[in-house]
Amino acid sequence: MIAIVNATINTITQGIVDQGGIILIEEGKIKAIGQGIEIPKDAQVIDAQGQWVTPGLIDAHTHLGVYEETIGWAGADVNEMTDPATPHVRALDAINPLEQGFKDAIQGGVTTVQIMPGSANVIGGEMSIVKTYGRIVDEMIVKKTSGLKIAFGENPKRVYGEKKQIPSTRMGTAAVLRDHLIKAKNYLKKIELGMEDSSKAPDTDLKMETLVKVLKKEIPVRAHAHRADDIMTAIRISKEFNINLTLEHCTEGHKIADIIVENGYKAAVGPTLSNRSKIELGDKGWHTLVSLDKAGVPVSIITDHPVIPIEYLIVSAAIAVREGLNEETAWKAITINPAKHMGIEDRVGSLEVGKDADIVLWSGNPFDYRTKVLMTIINGRIVYQHE
Repeated sequence: MIAIVNATINTITQGIVDQGGIILIEEGKIKAIGQGIEIPKDAQVIDAQGQWVTPGLIDAHTHLGVYEETIGWAGADVNEMTDPATPHVRALDAINPLEQGFKDAIQGGVTTVQIMPGSANVIGGEMSIVKTYGRIVDEMIVKKTSGLKIAFGENPKRVYGEKKQIPSTRMGTAAVLRDHLIKAKNYLKKIELGMEDSSKAPDTDLKMETLVKVLKKEIPVRAHAHRADDIMTAIRISKEFNINLTLEHCTEGHKIADIIVENGYKAAVGPTLSNRSKIELGDKGWHTLVSLDKAGVPVSIITDHPVIPIEYLIVSAAIAVREGLNEETAWKAITINPAKHMGIEDRVGSLEVGKDADIVLWSGNPFDYRTKVLMTIINGRIVYQHE
């Protein structure tokens, strides 16, 4: 058992426990949290006097371990750019848990990430949620398949337009997506017929198997979309096929915030700390987060690592506060909101009894850029200590 004592604890969902806060950790879970808690004699005591304690940070949109830094082509496994529709590929099969980015995540207090294919393809493939510490990715999995990546806007039309094939336009992108969803509907009908008559069952098609999960709402589509019109195309198609959708990047979401909130969509916004590297990022800014939050849209702040190094997730949240985002919202945007965005809020995203003991100890207020991560705990195990 581990006992963290004398801490200022930001639970995220149940307020702040001021000086003298105690957290008990047992078998990888939070056993107790509050003040005046009896500490077992055999507990390993961590004195957090003068320190802040928060849940581990969560990034809902990364390419950690599938787009490795420093090694170029050899580590670029994020886009299968041989077909505009690759729903059957899995980020999980390309994640290198020994890549430097995972160490940077832990040292930056990030304990849970969603790792996904890139946005070169209209349908990019399956994504997974993992903890950021482990020797093999199979031991790190929180959710093996957490969504299907789809993409709108400049990236698919640029990649395949240069190859002189569909899609070379936004029209083509939408058409490719619709075409595959219709094929999946027909495939699903054959599966249902095959349950009554095995001779009518289709041959297994890995592409269709993944898309059937989407049609049955077993997983959502997570749509890369920057411009407002691309966001609306994603919404339009999700309604046509009655599928679950989250908005990724959402750079111009502030222009249609009322529509997004009316339809109940969640938005993973960013990477706002980056530059305006292409036309569809022309109106990128912190005002998007502020406007979406004021409209009532649940927002998560993302790094899109390695676009923004993952250790700067906390910096992104701090700058958002400086630029007008409510501080409480900023904390939620890197903890409980991304947990809800990914459907894992029962395990992570806040400090509550029964949840995973993913905990970060900070030298001071984490929104002060001079503050350091002193300790990172994942599943009740100390995985990083500042020297």
